[in-house]
Amino acid sequence: MPAPAIAASAEQIDADWMTAALQAGGVLPEGRVTAISAKPVGNGLVGDSFRFSLTYDAPPPGAPASVVGKFAAADPVSRGTGAAMGLYLREVSFYRELAHTVGIITPKAYYAGIDPATSDFTLIFEDFGPARQGDQLTGCSLQDARTALLEAAALHAPRWGDASLEQASWLTAGEATMPAVVAALPGVIQGFRERYEGQLEPELFALIDRMPAAIAALQQDRSTPRTVQHGDFRLDNILFDIQGGSRRMGTLDWQTLALGAGVSDAAYFLSAGISPELRREHDRDLIGLYHAELVRLGVRDYDFERCWNDYRRYSLNGMLLGVFSAMVVERTERGDALFLAMTRGGCLQALDNGTFDFWGA
Repeated sequence: MPAPAIAASAEQIDADWMTAALQAGGVLPEGRVTAISAKPVGNGLVGDSFRFSLTYDAPPPGAPASVVGKFAAADPVSRGTGAAMGLYLREVSFYRELAHTVGIITPKAYYAGIDPATSDFTLIFEDFGPARQGDQLTGCSLQDARTALLEAAALHAPRWGDASLEQASWLTAGEATMPAVVAALPGVIQGFRERYEGQLEPELFALIDRMPAAIAALQQDRSTPRTVQHGDFRLDNILFDIQGGSRRMGTLDWQTLALGAGVSDAAYFLSAGISPELRREHDRDLIGLYHAELVRLGVRDYDFERCWNDYRRYSLNGMLLGVFSAMVVERTERGDALFLAMTRGGCLQALDNGTFDFWGA
């Protein structure tokens, strides 16, 4: 059976559509889905996700009892951001073209389609439940942080310095938007300040004001081999002990995929995944673990001191994404708490690491 047309939302998916998608994806060689039920899952900012429970007439061995579907955000502000920044195309393309080439644990995609004209997209992929959901607002244990950094290395090492990645226009397209992001940052920062005045320390707002110059300098840097970056590698996009503990961790939400220094993902995770106190005590050891795993997986000519120095230089994404995202997606109570925590953690990390000094900002 041919793959079905793209479904713009969960409401457009019925049993026949799911049957066709699973058959085309090779996971349902016989039998049919006879009924489905959908329930929202996750905390996505520019995409809406649902778990579909499936009933079959005669399911073959291995037919999934449930799958997860992801669609463009129903909120028009969030959807506009996702479309304008190419986030939807990047995620669909990741599952189509890159997921099988990296070592990080991410769900198998049974269906991945997008309409570039409308930005409607549909992803149907493997359900990682039961699992333990990471929560950016509560943070994680030191052991969970170690697990996350091992998985980050499994993403970065296989395509480390791979020049062929530069030919993937959907992967590099985000670079063309960065001058506009940098140009917009002063206005975004002003809006962020007006919204959250009194909720961040003055010295942190002063650091945020220096961010446009630092980001502009960072975008010109090519001193570290580039690889596949997740771009939003944080607890809300991570599940631990997936599929009942059979695997250690799964990583979701590939909309911010990019090319860049791999250690940037590690720095971003540590900026708010653990408390500032725990980070200050353990970040050198954690980056050492990440580096050792890179080496074990085949990365050469990249010693630990260089990795540590890169960690210090690239500690900018926490505050950048905290500030920028707050102003371009639907505003919610949890979102306010999330973006403030991300921004504060990112600012403190940058201060501790002397990050702005590296970029002359």
